[in-house]
Amino acid sequence: MTAGPLSDVERVAWLRLARTPNVGPVAFEHLLQRCGSASAAVDALPDLARRAVDIPTRAEAQRELEAGDRLGARLICGADPAFPPLLAALDPPPPLIWVLGDAGILTRQAVAVVGTRVASAAGQRFARTLATDLGHVGKLVVSGLARGIDGAAHEGSLPTGTVAVLGGGVGDIYPPEHADLHARIARAGAVVSESPPDHRAQARDFPRRNRLISGLSLAVVVVEAELKSGSLITARLAAEQGREVLAVPGSPLDPRARGTNDLLRQGATVCEGAEDVLRTLEGLGGLRERERRRWSGPAESPPDGLRDHLEALLSPTPVTIDELVRAAAAPAPAVFAALVELSLAGLAEFGPGGTVARREP
Repeated sequence: MTAGPLSDVERVAWLRLARTPNVGPVAFEHLLQRCGSASAAVDALPDLARRAVDIPTRAEAQRELEAGDRLGARLICGADPAFPPLLAALDPPPPLIWVLGDAGILTRQAVAVVGTRVASAAGQRFARTLATDLGHVGKLVVSGLARGIDGAAHEGSLPTGTVAVLGGGVGDIYPPEHADLHARIARAGAVVSESPPDHRAQARDFPRRNRLISGLSLAVVVVEAELKSGSLITARLAAEQGREVLAVPGSPLDPRARGTNDLLRQGATVCEGAEDVLRTLEGLGGLRERERRRWSGPAESPPDGLRDHLEALLSPTPVTIDELVRAAAAPAPAVFAALVELSLAGLAEFGPGGTVARREP
C-alpha cells in the first residue's frame, strides 16, 4: 500500500472495502493492487466474486465515521502517512485502524507485555515493574487492557506511554472495572482497534487484536500464561511476524507458568527484567521494507477455468500457495488472483504463512 493522502471519497471506499465480508487483509491488499483504488475495487467486487456481495453502503460507512467522531477517535488507513510503520511492515498489513488518543506515539519503539487474566500477585508486580522500567528508558508499552497482567502493564507505563489494543471498538470498555484505566490511557496514550468504534468484542475479534499487539511491537514479553492462553497466540503471531519473543520463567507447580516455560523450551528468550528486553532489542536492525510475495506479482485476471481447477484442489487442510502453483501448473500471480476471487465468494480462506484452505459452509 503506497502511503499518500486519501480523498474523502476514497477514505469512505477504504472503509466500505475493509468492512465487506470475506475481504481480509490479504484480499484487501490484492484488490487495491489489481483495481488501482478502493473505489474501483468496491465496484468490481460482485464480478470478481461471481455472486452478490454484501458491501456496506456509503451511508453505513459514514455512520461509522460519525461514531468515531463522537468518541474523538481517528481513522488511520494504510495509505495514510500516519499509519504505524511496524504495522505497515506486516505481510499483509491491516487495512485500517481506529485510534483514540495520541496516534503519534505509535511511531515509538514498542514492547508488548502480555499474560494471563487470572494472574498471581507476583506476576502482576513483575509486569508493572517491567513496564515502568521500559518506559523510563523510552519504550512504549503495548498490551490488551485485559484483567491481570495486561492491566498491570498499562498501570506501570501510564506515565511514560502505553497503548491498549482492543478486540472491540475503541469505545468498547471491557472489563467494566477498567473504565477508568481506559479513560486514562486515552488521555495519556492511545487505544487502538481494527473494529468499528462502537463494536462490542466477540470471540472472533481477538485473533486480530492479538495480531495488532504483536504487530505494533518489536518484542513481546509473556509474563504468565496457561498452556491454552491467548497470550501464547500473541507470541506465535510475533514469531511469524519476525518479532522477538521473551518469556518469564516460573515454577513448574504453577499452571500459569506452564505456557511461559513451554515458550522457553521452544527457544524464547528468558526475561528476568528490563535489561533482558533491552539486550534483545539492541541486537535488532532497523525496520526493513516488506518483501512482496513472489506470488502476488502483477495483478491480473486469472485465465478461464483456473478458478474452478483451484477450487477442486482445495481441501479443509491448509496448503501453501506455492504448492497450489505447482499443482495447477499455472503462473503464481494468476493462481493468487483466482484464490482471492474464491475467498471473496466464501469458498476459500487464507491462513498464516501463505497458506489457504477450503472454507467449510
